[in-house]
Amino acid sequence: MTTPRTDLLIRQLDITWALLEHHVEGLDDAGCLWAPDPYHWTVRPDGQGRWVADFQVPEPDPVPALTIGWITWHIGYWWTTTLGHCFEKQAPPEREEIFWPGTAEGAVEWLRGLNRQWRARLHELTDAELDSGERTATLPWGHGMSLADVAGWVNVELTKNVAEIGLLRILHGASRR
Repeated sequence: MTTPRTDLLIRQLDITWALLEHHVEGLDDAGCLWAPDPYHWTVRPDGQGRWVADFQVPEPDPVPALTIGWITWHIGYWWTTTLGHCFEKQAPPEREEIFWPGTAEGAVEWLRGLNRQWRARLHELTDAELDSGERTATLPWGHGMSLADVAGWVNVELTKNVAEIGLLRILHGASRR
């Protein structure tokens, strides 16, 4: 049985997830890798056939435009990291070890799997666990945050990323006219 707060978090997640499903319907590899500007970040195969994401710390100013492929990698990266730190017994892979699946279809399936894992974990949480910072203490961006705060952040970050994907789908469609 979930708590009222986890029910709220799950309902918010489900609304955002429905929007993601809408935006990725019919997404193909060309659309996933389409760049709205020559100055952009994307995902690309390395010399070993793994798909790696462009990344720089600190971010350049201005921040490059993004491809849908990069955004789906980014969602997969932070969700894998968050799940690993908050719910697994071992540390998640480093950012450089998290690879994009190589196709739009593979990326969508990867994200669906992460969504299922996250939803299942949320269902297990008690109010005391939501209020605790114990599970979030090792997150690179979660220091001092309760698990409820991190779960709320997951919903907001996913919503932002889904809006970016939607906008890129619109821009890509308009560019082909």
